[in-house]
Parts: sequence; structure tokens; C-alpha cells
Amino acid sequence: MKTREFPYANKTIIIRYTVLLVVLTAAVFRGDTSTSYAQELGFTAVRATVDFSKKLRAWDGFGFNYVETAQTRNPVDDPQDYGGFSLLDTKEKGEIIDMIFGEDGLKVGIVKMFLDPFHQAAPGGEFDHVNTTKNMRFFVREGLKKTRARGDNLTIITTLYGPPGFMTKQKTFRGRDLDPEFKDDLAAYIIDWVKFLREKEGFPVKYISLHNEGEDWRRWNEEGITDWPGHDYNLFWPPEQVVEFIKMLPDMLEEAGLSDVEVTPGETTNWYRFGTWGYASAIAYDSAALDNLGLITSHGFYSGSYGRWFGEHKSTGIDLLRSKRPELHVWVTSTSWSNMDAENIKEMHGNIYTAKVNGITPWAGIQRPTQWVKGDPNPGCAFYVHEDGTYDVRRGYYFYKQITRAGQPGMSVAHTTAMDSEIAVIAFSKNKTSHPDAFIVTNISNSPKKIAVEISGTASEAFHAFRTTNNENDLYDDIGAFELEENRIVYNAPGGSVTTFFGDKR
Repeated sequence: MKTREFPYANKTIIIRYTVLLVVLTAAVFRGDTSTSYAQELGFTAVRATVDFSKKLRAWDGFGFNYVETAQTRNPVDDPQDYGGFSLLDTKEKGEIIDMIFGEDGLKVGIVKMFLDPFHQAAPGGEFDHVNTTKNMRFFVREGLKKTRARGDNLTIITTLYGPPGFMTKQKTFRGRDLDPEFKDDLAAYIIDWVKFLREKEGFPVKYISLHNEGEDWRRWNEEGITDWPGHDYNLFWPPEQVVEFIKMLPDMLEEAGLSDVEVTPGETTNWYRFGTWGYASAIAYDSAALDNLGLITSHGFYSGSYGRWFGEHKSTGIDLLRSKRPELHVWVTSTSWSNMDAENIKEMHGNIYTAKVNGITPWAGIQRPTQWVKGDPNPGCAFYVHEDGTYDVRRGYYFYKQITRAGQPGMSVAHTTAMDSEIAVIAFSKNKTSHPDAFIVTNISNSPKKIAVEISGTASEAFHAFRTTNNENDLYDDIGAFELEENRIVYNAPGGSVTTFFGDKR
């Protein structure tokens, strides 16, 4: 067989391609993505991106929830203040208010207020909105003052915790079934509370939420009674009842002079139940309910293990409603503090990027544990109130601070990626607010990880960073400024850490 010789010109081409191959190989080991498609820094770093120009949805803010009366069946003889402000002096309460609403605090923009079952003692009786809500109203009143003093405002959602016992078929507190004869009475009960908050307190109440985990029909025995004393107030709300109230409340609100207050579908335990148990579809396929819906709400508790409490960050129900009304906003109105660690912020990432929400408020942020019968199943929090009138600031506060200050009302959720499932990146674009572009890097691994974050869509040339880790000694520490180099920040994230990067203001 005769061997074919290459002409000189082809040998030149071979030499040129050989040189190019050497250059590309070198680029791989340098991690130079401008000339190669290698993973970052020669396969030593996680590739991540933040694009502030790609805005996924509006962001309404993070929130806080003060829980006062939640379980007692007799608030006169057995008063309850789970939030614990009744034990604290004026100075201590002021410190907590400042740490939540102040300029250097969490700067939350949403507050959730419960409506307990004790505001009316008998059918047709007078309303008493004061007796069981003193500390919660004080908390909101002072928080609103602090928020407005820094030039911002709050949006308040109030949730029916449970109706008076006489409105149930069981005629007892925490009875399972609403007596149909008291539908209008229950609506009036909710509306009078909102009117009180708006007119007497001057609170900016915007939304009414119909129920607290009212889908969980297994909380009662067959007679409709809750035997377990550790349960908080509930009423069973089948999808049909939710639809009925969404349709009837707006006209009653307008008649009461509250036409700007809107109705939500209540709060299922998680987004999986909201979509899979029939709540979203019941609303979506009822045109009147769909038109009346003001906000989509649910708790955002996460459990990835199949079983009774399975709950993933599933957006199917949300997607269905938004397919018919794309402008609808979505809020998580309660979610766990978990172990008050980096994984909790990973859960927040799931609610924001998988469930696709516009706002998040965790479960009770201030807790007095002795007040919860048999112990709270979600014991994480920001503040822990002791029976001697002292309080601790818990690690959960500092993890929550990482994201609340970054995601302020009026900003947008921005597009992010990360090529490692133990790394979660959350970003908020400034929009027309005075807040800087910001992104949060979470490493839930026990080991440190190098991350190369490619940043685009921002005018900022440097980002100032603050960090909280699972180590109790690292609590929102200022770790300095990071300059963009070729539109990238390379960062060594400690194991179990959350780091927030705030862009320089331009």
C-alpha cells in the first residue's frame, strides 16, 4: 500500500492546530473560560453565575410573625403569650424591635398577624379584639414606627387561626367543621378584626388569609375533636369552602369600606399539598374565585422524605393559577427555621427558585418555649425568651439576616446557577430601589468549597460581603470587599456557611 504524503501547506495547518491545542490545554488548567468550556479554575472550583439583568419576578420582601395566643382554651384563667413580650422590660423589647425593623436589623417588609378564636364570646356578641392580642399589637405598632422612621413601610397579612367554638358543628374550640349557619358570622368576625386593625391601630393590613393548615383533616378524631393538647387552633377547610369564602368576602369587605383588602386561599402546610390536594385547581377552575383571588399563599415547610409529612417545593399549583392570571404574587406565610443553619437558607432557595414565590415569612421568630404545650415541633427562631425575663439572640437570627437585608421590597429575584447541589445562590436585582444589587452564596457541605461566580447585569464593580456559619462564633461577620476581576468573584466558602455580597451603590 502506497503512503500518501501531505503537501507543505497541509503540514503548516497541522502545526497551527497543534499550537492551538496546546493553548487550549493550558487554558483548561488556568480555568480560562473565555477560550475553553472547562469547569472553573482547572476543575477546582464550582461554576456559578448571577445575572442581575435577568429578572424572574418581583420581590415583596421577607417577613416576621409574632405569635401570642395559639393553644389555650381559656385565655382568662390560662393566658398565653408565646412571643414572650409580656416578660420583657421596655428596654429589652426596644432592642428586639430595633434588631428586626431597624436600619441595622433585619429590615423586614412583611408582618403576619393571627386572629385567634377569642374575639367573640357568643353569637351576635360584642367583639373584643384587645384582650388576647396586646403583645402582638404592641410588637407591630412599634415595628411599624421603626420601619417608617427609616423611610419604608410594612405590608400586613392577617390569618384566621381558628373561629370561636360556637361557629363549629362541634361547638368547641378547635372543632373540625364550620357550621354552615355561621358562614356569614365567620366572615363578619374576620372583617371586624381587619377594620379594627386598620381604623383603631392604623395598621396597613392588605391581605386576609382564610386558615392555618386547614387542609390537614387528620388532626381531628372521627367526631371532629382535637384530642392532642399540643395542636394550635385549626378548622378544616376543604377546597370547596375556600372557594366559597374567596367569592363571598370581597363584597362584604367593600360594604365595610375595605375594598382595598384582598383575600388569599389560606395556608396549607406546604406547596405540595396546595397543588396536589386540590386547592389550586378548585380556584383555577372557578372563574369567580379566580377573579377574586388577591394573593397566593401557603406554608412552605419542606420534607423530602415520602410519608405523612412529605412536602416538596412544588410549583404546580402556583403555575396553574399563574397560567390564568400571570400577575399573581405568591407568599410563603410560615416555614421552618430548621436547625438554624446553612441548610435553612437552602430551604429558602427552594421556596424562591423552585416554588417561585415573591415573599417569605417564617414561623414565630420570637419564642417563649414553656408556653407551647408539649414543645413546639418547629423550635428554631431568632429570639428565645426565658422565664426570668431575659432573652437570647439565636443563630437563626444571623442566618435570616443574610437574606432579609439582601432582598428588600421592590427588588426582583434575579437569575442564578451553580454547578454543585451543595451550593445555592440567591440574587436580588435592585430595580428602581435605593438598595444595592445583592447575591447570597450558601454552602451546605461540611467542607469548604471554592466558587467562581460570574456576575453580569450590574453597574457594581465591587461587592462587600458578610458571612454567617454554623460555627457560633461567626455571626454576620464583615469579611470585606471583593473586586470583580474579568466580571468574576472567586470565593472560598467555608463549610456550613452563608455569605451575602452587596454591590457598591452606583
